Amino acid sequence: MNTRERFEKVRQEQRNRFSLRTRLTLFVTLEMLVCVLIGYGLDRLFNNVLPFGWEVPLELELVGSCLLIGALVTGLLSKLFFQPVKKLRGAMDKVAEGDFSVRLEEKSTSKEIMEIYTGFNLMAHELSSTEILQTDFVSNVSHEFKTPINAIEGYSTLLQDADNLDDNQQEYIDKILFNTQRLSSLVGSILLLSKLENQQIPTNQTEYRLDEQIRKSIVALEPAWEKKDIEFDVELDRVSYLGNEAMMQHVWDNLISNAIKFSPNGSTVRIHLTKKLKKLIFSIEDQGPGLTEEAQNHIFDKFYQGDSSHKQEGNGLGLALVKRILTIEKGQITAENRPEGGCRFTVTLRTN
Repeated sequence: MNTRERFEKVRQEQRNRFSLRTRLTLFVTLEMLVCVLIGYGLDRLFNNVLPFGWEVPLELELVGSCLLIGALVTGLLSKLFFQPVKKLRGAMDKVAEGDFSVRLEEKSTSKEIMEIYTGFNLMAHELSSTEILQTDFVSNVSHEFKTPINAIEGYSTLLQDADNLDDNQQEYIDKILFNTQRLSSLVGSILLLSKLENQQIPTNQTEYRLDEQIRKSIVALEPAWEKKDIEFDVELDRVSYLGNEAMMQHVWDNLISNAIKFSPNGSTVRIHLTKKLKKLIFSIEDQGPGLTEEAQNHIFDKFYQGDSSHKQEGNGLGLALVKRILTIEKGQITAENRPEGGCRFTVTLRTN
């Protein structure tokens, strides 16, 4: 039985049950009746216990009993009626974060709560199916693109070495090669992200020097930062890390290349790595234009590019890959603007 059929079955089963409104009305009516009975009981008790000539007004006894019973019953009702709402809110927050696997227990004495939970589960199921369909489609199409793109790139590379090309023909071949390399990079990123989205447990865990890996990434990107005359302010503690070395290389390459890309000529990029208790904290700061409010909310989304002027330099998948890799590695990443200008990315990793 699928989720939609279960939803219809729940509605049929719950039709003969009291609705939430009916039960709430009965609870309140019963509460008022109990308060009145207790008030009269207290009146009889006080009249028999208190000395002759002492008398507590019946209205005061009723008010006191109503306040006491009301507080107790209201506390019970709030837990009974609003606890399911809190559970629904928590599940909705998870869905908003992209976790479509969350489900709510559909057993409940309330017809409305049971219908809401079943409807939520139906919604989460449909969203999950759509996400899987979209991911599989993109992955399959990207895989089919890879072979012809590699062929074009290979033939373009061979044509570059031809001797009988004029300047225009050489320029055309260079452009073909440049754009096929961009497409090849895009396809590779999509396939890698698709693989990582289906992975939940870290693999190929080895212990290595994290500070040395970051230094190698900076050196590998030397042509890019030398071209823009960018300086680096680097402070890296000597630390070891147990993780997937190849995947973590993607993290540092992407963050450092982004800082270079968005930094103005002659600026400084600051990179710090420190160990605090059982956490490794990496931060990278640039002096670029910073992030808009919209970019801060969507910067780790797939294919999102906050600055349209840089679309020719990226595909919007780099930070999505970084986010996914760090999620698998049980790490976190945040992005924020610096008060003095530019932005700061902070990566937090757990260590033993």
